[in-house]
Parts: sequence; C-alpha cells; structure tokens
Amino acid sequence: MTTAPPNLLAVRNLLLTHLNIDKGAVRAADLEPAEVGIVGDAGHRGGYHCGSDRVVTRDYSVVESTRDSSGLTLYASALDVGDFTVQSGGATHNLRTFSTWCVAQCAAGAAGTGDIREIIYSPDGRTVRRWDRLGKRSTGDSSHLFHTHFSFFRDSTKAGRDQTPLFRRYLTTIGLLKENDMSATSERQVANIYQGLFHGGPSMGRSVDPDGSGPSAAGNSLVAKLDYLMLRVDALAAQVTALASKDTTDEQAIVTGVLAGLPPEKIAAAIPPQLAKNVADELARRMVA
Repeated sequence: MTTAPPNLLAVRNLLLTHLNIDKGAVRAADLEPAEVGIVGDAGHRGGYHCGSDRVVTRDYSVVESTRDSSGLTLYASALDVGDFTVQSGGATHNLRTFSTWCVAQCAAGAAGTGDIREIIYSPDGRTVRRWDRLGKRSTGDSSHLFHTHFSFFRDSTKAGRDQTPLFRRYLTTIGLLKENDMSATSERQVANIYQGLFHGGPSMGRSVDPDGSGPSAAGNSLVAKLDYLMLRVDALAAQVTALASKDTTDEQAIVTGVLAGLPPEKIAAAIPPQLAKNVADELARRMVA
C-alpha cells in the first residue's frame, strides 16, 4: 500500500508549522493541512504520488531515471503545496513567489536541491510551467495553476535523506525562521540521527533480521535492532513461563539415588521398628508364595 515517507512528512510538517498561520481555523490565506499532500487519492495511478503498488507500465516516474527504478518502493515520492499568502519581512509571500524561488534554487544547483526531479508550478496563476532536471517536459495540467508539485527521485525517499534544508532556507529567507533556529551543523546531526534510527548505515554495526523468514527485512538501523531485541525478549519470556509451569522434580529418582549411596545397615537403621517388621513379614510372605 502506497505510504508517505518520513522525510517528506517532515517537509510537510515544516511548511504547515510556519505557513498555516491560524491553526485554529481554515482560512483561504493560510496553507491548510488538506493543501499539502504526498500520497495520491485511491484512484490515482502512475507518477511520483504513487508507490510500487500503483505505478503503471512505462511509468515516467520509474523508467526515465535509474535513480527512480532502483529506488522504487511503496513510498510515494512527491509533495503538493497549495495556495497561501503570508506577510513577513515587510513583503507579501505566496505560492507563486515560493515556487519561483524553489525553481531558481534548483536551476542554480543550490544545496538541498539535488534530489528534486521536477517542479510543476505557475509563476503567475495563468501559465503552467515545469522545471525538469532531466529536461524531458516543460509544462503540466491546469491543476498546477492552484498548487505546486515537487517530485523527488525515488532513491532519495528510499534512503530517507533529509529534504527539509531547502524549505527551511526559504522560510529563513522570507523571515519566518530565524537564522539560528537550526544551524547547518545541527541539520546534519539531526539528519544523521534520523538516518541511523530508521535506515542504518555503515557506522551502525551488523545487520539483524527481526523476524527471520518473516516479512520484515534485515537491517542495521536502531529500529530494526530494537525490533530484533524485543522479539528475542518475548521468546525468552515465553520459555521462562513454560518452564515455570512444569514440574521438573523427579522424586523417585532422588530416592533411588539416595538409597543407592547407603549400605544395607544404614538403610536398616533408618527404618522404624514397626515398619521394619512389616517389611520383613511382607518379604517372607512373598518368598513363601
């Protein structure tokens, strides 16, 4: 089932945090949650809003780049951003200025843009344009007059690479974020923690397979190792419970072992007189029989 990858959800949350100004009400000027989408609706087939279960034959979002074909998973790899208007730094900022700023950054090869395959947008609300890193297309359908579409190469969503720096830089540029809200070093540290937590890497030690031949893939991420540990702890707990309910004492074996180590006179001395007489009588009876 197509799902939204954590790294694009992080971009979505960042934009909504700073561009949905009045979070208690739905307003035309604000960027509302319903206006920032990652996964296509149930009828959507083909394109970057779809994961491997919804792509189509010769899907352009798969076949035009090895970065896409090698990175195909159940993750959607696109982000739609709807219309908004905000006042900041003595200027008005909206979807048009946001889109043209992002396109200019991509065209210039700015930091944080290398994973963006395309941006479909309108600079003026009348004409739809498309910036395509692969140079395959230059326009899009009319729905992009009202929202801007970002496609990310699928290998970047598969790898979980942090996609927030470009959008954080935009928010900083227009004055909605302070320069020191998060330094480049802090962003890298957060990205490294995120990578190790969910995806692992060369510094994370050996890989583990949490459920053996089950559906979970082997990995060396912290999440995979915690899953592995918890499954082993659960198995150990079940074994301890089973042992606790079992009677492991063999009384007959204990008695036999004790008697085997005693000479006859010691055994005779330990038997009460009446019990000794009863045993002797029983033995005599058996011998007569």
